[in-house]
Amino acid sequence: MDEKIKVLLIDDEIDFTQPMSFWLESKNYATMSASSGEAALKLMQDYNPDIIFLDLNMPGMDGVQTLRKIREVNNDVPVIFISAYVDDRRIREANPYGVSGVFYKGKDFTEGLSLLESALKTHKKLKK
Repeated sequence: MDEKIKVLLIDDEIDFTQPMSFWLESKNYATMSASSGEAALKLMQDYNPDIIFLDLNMPGMDGVQTLRKIREVNNDVPVIFISAYVDDRRIREANPYGVSGVFYKGKDFTEGLSLLESALKTHKKLKK
């Protein structure tokens, strides 16, 4: 049996991570959540996610700073930003660190899933 793909959700809003996590698990993904960039970085060593959903706007260490730190630990893992609104300037700021896409809160989770699947497919091709 294949091992489940591990998704790390990093967002300070439990109202987002809980339903997203539940939904992804119903689609046979394994999920882990962190409510801050600091917590996510601690989790990464043990959990070693296959893909990360990262909130762009968090208190404390924001999404761009968190992504920068993630890249120090793992330069390879696909990262999809989560945002409540389009903030192109912030996303451009993060682009040098490699972003696989942006999932907007309020959109259907199926959109998040198709972003996840295409990021993983692209990632697998890059690894060959």
